[in-house]
Amino acid sequence: MSTEAVTQLTGIAGELPQGTIVIVASRYNAGICDSLVRGSVETLQAAGYGAESIRVIRVPGAWELPAIVKRTLADTQVIAAIALGCVIKGETTHDEHINRAVSLALMDMGIETQTPIAFGLLTCNTTEQALHRSGGNVGNKGIESAEAVLELLRLMAKM
Repeated sequence: MSTEAVTQLTGIAGELPQGTIVIVASRYNAGICDSLVRGSVETLQAAGYGAESIRVIRVPGAWELPAIVKRTLADTQVIAAIALGCVIKGETTHDEHINRAVSLALMDMGIETQTPIAFGLLTCNTTEQALHRSGGNVGNKGIESAEAVLELLRLMAKM
């Protein structure tokens, strides 16, 4: 089958809508989360969103991310959200319960509201892994989360 005749939509390029993008970020594991926030903010600014279009809200930990993301989506000016945090495995399975609950809540919210919500919650076994994913040799998941939101915003504008 030839793909020439098939219409393909992507959000890789195109116009971005006006509105507010909210970054909800954990204060827990502060240095790691601060780096994720910086990456997201810089990426959104490079795409053309000014300081007036980016709002950063800090919450105590990963568990609180979904409740505040949902609250921000009640504002009609909010066009997307980026949830950022870092959960590092400890001696118990506590991390697994938090990671699963937060990821499912954010996914359900995105489907329900049809609003782009980026999942930038690091779920690492060690602090070293988290450092590598927040600006180290594996990149910065804050940047990747912002890039995903931008791509979805472009794609949704085309649909």
